[in-house]
Amino acid sequence: MSGTSEGPTPAADLIGPAVTDSNHEASRRTGTDAHDPCRTEADASDSYRSAFAAAPLAMAVVDREGLVVSANAALADLLGTGPGELTGRVAADLVDLASDARTWHAYRELLRGRDARLRCARRLKHPDGHNAWVQVTVAPLPDGADGVLLAAADISARRELQGRLRHLQMHDPVTRLPNRTLFFERLSAALDVESYESGGTGRIGLCYLDLDGFKAVNDTLGHRVGDRLLAAVAERLNRCADEAGYGRASAPLVARLGGDEFALLVEDSTGTEQLADLAESVLTALQEPFDLAGQRLSLSASIGVVERQAAGTTATGLMQAADTTLYWAKADGKSRWTLFDPERNAHRMTRQALASTLRPAIDRGQFVLEYQPLVGMADGRLSGVEALVRWNHPQFGMLTPNRFIGLAEEDGAIVPLGRWVLATACRQARRWQLERPDEPPLFVSVNVAVRQVWDSDLVADVAEILAETGLAPQLLQLELTESAVMGSAGRPLQALQALSDMGVRIAIDDFGTGYSNLAYLSRLPVSVLKLDGSFVRGFQYEDSGAHPSPADEVIVEAMIQLAHRLGLTVTAECVETSAQAGRLRRIGCDTGQGWLYSRPVPPDRISQLMDCPFGQAVGNA
Repeated sequence: MSGTSEGPTPAADLIGPAVTDSNHEASRRTGTDAHDPCRTEADASDSYRSAFAAAPLAMAVVDREGLVVSANAALADLLGTGPGELTGRVAADLVDLASDARTWHAYRELLRGRDARLRCARRLKHPDGHNAWVQVTVAPLPDGADGVLLAAADISARRELQGRLRHLQMHDPVTRLPNRTLFFERLSAALDVESYESGGTGRIGLCYLDLDGFKAVNDTLGHRVGDRLLAAVAERLNRCADEAGYGRASAPLVARLGGDEFALLVEDSTGTEQLADLAESVLTALQEPFDLAGQRLSLSASIGVVERQAAGTTATGLMQAADTTLYWAKADGKSRWTLFDPERNAHRMTRQALASTLRPAIDRGQFVLEYQPLVGMADGRLSGVEALVRWNHPQFGMLTPNRFIGLAEEDGAIVPLGRWVLATACRQARRWQLERPDEPPLFVSVNVAVRQVWDSDLVADVAEILAETGLAPQLLQLELTESAVMGSAGRPLQALQALSDMGVRIAIDDFGTGYSNLAYLSRLPVSVLKLDGSFVRGFQYEDSGAHPSPADEVIVEAMIQLAHRLGLTVTAECVETSAQAGRLRRIGCDTGQGWLYSRPVPPDRISQLMDCPFGQAVGNA
């Protein structure tokens, strides 16, 4: 056998046809030494060829042109052909290496001599019809040989096991529906730019539902019945989805997100009408009774419906909108579906933004007080003012109390806010008094929420503020709503009594709108009744030429007479015309408040109004 040649060993020489016994015999007859380098090299070549042919791993030697030089029996078996039939074939076609650009580029680089390794998984179709998953590895031949070695390992069993494990991981064991993980995977894929730009409507829809009354079933009949009920619900939801998908490219995806929450995802939705029809069909399907192990159960669902353009939508944003809309459906009475409303959501977001910044706003000095005159009906003189808080919000501008007082009462911020209002109003009233020492001082009226009475020591706060500002107790009036005062008992009643004993006046605000337990009125430490503006508005028709409402006048006159007999004074709210003021004066009303005299104004404007009798109708600020 000749010596080694110059340059890389050709692949055909490295792994070629097996050496025959006659070759060995010829060597023996010519006396070739067993330790001759050429003889050793030939033996090694024989060993390579034998290992290549007998290896259980499917392999082929591929030349620089990408053609199969030789293939072993394992590869032939894997591809369902004979080893000799593979020689000269295009290797990339055998194992589908050109199916994606990245793999094809890496493979061609290897053929050009790059020292690297390529690994990928491919699904191959066997001639007998079954499919096999193989892991293909391509690497340069060892020892500088020319070409590459392609190996393919059958990983079908592993892939099948992975598929079963993934199915278990991605599906709910109770209902066998896709679970939360798979739902979000599908949702994210649907919102991917390539997904909706490749075709379809470019829209996406979601029905997010929660079962009404499921917890009661679970608690009373047990989790086993509860699980069976969830499985029955899943069947009906799948039926609704199949019906909705009839004649379309795909049916909605039904998933259980957890507990008694389900979702129906509609890709390529055609608009809100399609989602509304789907929601209606789900409600109808779930309203039919369920027969489970002799138990006949009834339940319903609340559904939040969202439909929008996929572009610009995120999975988080879509789910937040759906969750908000589901909350609306439940708040609106359950057993219904509700469509997402951007305006309603904007109001909710504003409310949340206000709630989260309310307490810090007190410390940052974002609140201010305006004052509305309280005018004596007999002489038209300014006798007092009502302090009205405003929030000068850096984002939303100047906000009136109806935008934030409810929030403050809910989270308890009304206590520090109310204390600030009380102190600021008393300080301002004392300042006016000091500015005009020779004139009758103005009293200041401050609104007090019931929670301030319950959650704080209001009596101690008032006493401390009066002492600090130097304002006389008689110049402070505290206003509580009728429903709050009339239902007072225990601590609130004790607080009101202590404040009254201190000399502070107590007023009932919006009187006439509550249940008006008049017998209770005589037992409360009340000094003033403020008539709700709805009664006063009944007088306004006279200005337009029509007759005033006799009923309103009779009611108002009766309430004024009753209050006077109980030793109380009466303030009429929402006085807007001189005719209203004249009628109120004639029937004995003590004080008026409203836009006829002035809107709520800053403190310096009140100083100007103190010089001008309102009877001359100059107070229309």
